[in-house]
Amino acid sequence: MSTSTGFDIRRIGGRIGAEVLGVTLADVDDPALVTDLNSALLEHKALLFRDQHLDDAAQLRFASLFGELTTAHPTVPSVEGQPSILPVDAEGTRANRWHTDVTFVRTPPKVSTLRGIVVPPYGGNTLIANTGAAYHDLPRPLRELADTLWAVHTNDYDYAAPPRNDKAAEHRKRFVSRKYRTAHPVVRVHPESGERGLFIGGFAQSFVGLGPSESRDLLRIFQSYVIRPENIVRIAWSPGDVVVFDNRITQHYAPDDYGDLPRLLHRVTVAGDAPVGVDGERAYVLEGDEAGHYTPAAA
Repeated sequence: MSTSTGFDIRRIGGRIGAEVLGVTLADVDDPALVTDLNSALLEHKALLFRDQHLDDAAQLRFASLFGELTTAHPTVPSVEGQPSILPVDAEGTRANRWHTDVTFVRTPPKVSTLRGIVVPPYGGNTLIANTGAAYHDLPRPLRELADTLWAVHTNDYDYAAPPRNDKAAEHRKRFVSRKYRTAHPVVRVHPESGERGLFIGGFAQSFVGLGPSESRDLLRIFQSYVIRPENIVRIAWSPGDVVVFDNRITQHYAPDDYGDLPRLLHRVTVAGDAPVGVDGERAYVLEGDEAGHYTPAAA
């Protein structure tokens, strides 16, 4: 499919994901092109740009086309000298858990961009799931229940696996050095498209008003719809690739299937707003602060 500004979109998944052809990200400056790219992101949830070979400055510039940038992370250090770039490094904690970026704060990122720098010769893919499709897959009684629920998201919880090395242990210690607990609607209404999606993932640990046992069971049920194979696209990286995904209506996962091989991506995120539920209520802080140092566009 060709767009009005001359680039092509090729779907790479039935329900999520498209490759964008004919765009050099380092040169994007046409407002109409930016509008078309944003429309493509809203439709496909995740966009892949092959063989871009951006440097840090170009990635920052491209990400900023979608809005004001956050700093790298609320608790984890950035790339040295680049306060808005997070190194996603295999030597630290591997993100082999389904999650939406930074949902433990009140205003999680709007958009995440990833750039492949060092890629293993096998494995190391990124899986991205469409949580809007998951919501529509729910049987009506479960969908109506989800509409009423609020989930507690936190960066401070019991991890299932021990740290793999000293660097991973240090990363985990930094990750929880400032603790956050935030209540988000389980069903988030997308602020641009109006689409409803399940807003849960790895940082969602319980439901407001429910105990641990009921929360675990319900989270397992809802999450099982998110990670249905038909709702997922798998990105096989090559150095120089760039992936952009809508953090408001996706989850992602990086399988730990490449042994001790190096893998390095750089992540830049765009500031978002507080999620809104079907009743119009916004997310609210339970513990910690507004993370204004991380999300300059907090609303």
